[in-house]
Amino acid sequence: MSKQYDIKNIELADEGKRRIEWAEREMPVLRLIRERFAKEQPLKGIRLVACAHVTTETANLVRALQAAGADSVLIASNPLSTQDDVAAALVKYYGVSVFAIKGESTETYLRHVEMALDHKPQIIIDDGSDVVATLVKHRPDQIPDIIGSTEETTTGIVRLRAMLKEGKLTFPAIAVNDAQTKHFFDNRYGTGQSTLDGIIRATNILLAGRTIVVVGYGWCGKGVAMRGRGMGANIIVTEINPVKALEAVMDGFRVMPIEAAAVHGDIFITVTGNRHVIDKHHFSVMKDGVIVCNSGHFDLELNLVGLKELSSEVKAVRQWTEEYRLKSGKSVIVLGEGRLVNLAAAEGHPASVMDMSFANQALSAEYLIKKKGELEPNIHLLPVEIDEEIATLKLAAMDIKIDQLTSEMVEYLNSWQTGT
Repeated sequence: MSKQYDIKNIELADEGKRRIEWAEREMPVLRLIRERFAKEQPLKGIRLVACAHVTTETANLVRALQAAGADSVLIASNPLSTQDDVAAALVKYYGVSVFAIKGESTETYLRHVEMALDHKPQIIIDDGSDVVATLVKHRPDQIPDIIGSTEETTTGIVRLRAMLKEGKLTFPAIAVNDAQTKHFFDNRYGTGQSTLDGIIRATNILLAGRTIVVVGYGWCGKGVAMRGRGMGANIIVTEINPVKALEAVMDGFRVMPIEAAAVHGDIFITVTGNRHVIDKHHFSVMKDGVIVCNSGHFDLELNLVGLKELSSEVKAVRQWTEEYRLKSGKSVIVLGEGRLVNLAAAEGHPASVMDMSFANQALSAEYLIKKKGELEPNIHLLPVEIDEEIATLKLAAMDIKIDQLTSEMVEYLNSWQTGT
């Protein structure tokens, strides 16, 4: 594919370049990987499609992939998450084919997925598995060209597992989300901070003293609950998993079903990766003026169709903030059109967190090339050695030193004969 693009405005490129360079300051691990990639060219000549949130952090991932020699195309993984100045800078200054516009329609979004597949990728870096799902459903003739894919999100891995179960996943996929240097930090600290950042930017409300209902207590939910408590909010957690629910109780949070929580919450945040976890009947019993948002991958977590059926009027009250006036007279405030609030209303995760997540993505692409023809069609973890390499580089960048095992310790750990 010759260099093409579909972006909002190429004239935004200078601002985008400045912001990309600012983010790079907080991404030392990815910078070191990019420098090595530039020398070794591990992806030379490889056609690569990246479907991701088009942010300053993603731009630095794409720069690393370009330095490695990849022929890259970038599309948005969410209609509201694109930063238009970043898209422009990638086109103008870094020679990347970008198809992404903030606020693009679903039709445009799907067209961009098809245009990315026109690139005939050998490696797919996915965020939500839309590209892989489209490939499997509509372009099976291109599957023999695929060396492998990488997946950034919990939602995407759930979809990959469903494809694998049905025998549809016929190439290796790396579960980047399951790497320790990804979900322990990106999902917990990144989602925790950026979600509250999005809520505050959209509403300018005080969180202290409010009751926040966190729907789902996976790593993202843990981060949101942790940060919400840190801001002085009272936290209620809803869960379907008994182990996670018990963990939330032991972490000091109230736990109850969403049916019960619906009448208590001032703010609701969904982070489940599932469909209609806040449903029509939940909206109908919520407090007047309640704020509802989503920080899971897809907007389906909130049944906004059902909410609209309950409403007599929907109007914008602030940017990325809509008021649904219910026929009962109460109102429900929805942020970011029910899409990822941290990217719709804010800038997504801080760059220092994404440094590790995207280091995983870059090294996963390299790993797929190194293991070409060796990995079976399955969902694979990145080797623990790579996980630990990323953590080691991050600690070094933070000027933090840790202990090393002595030879005596190593001998003890490998022996069974020494005991009490």
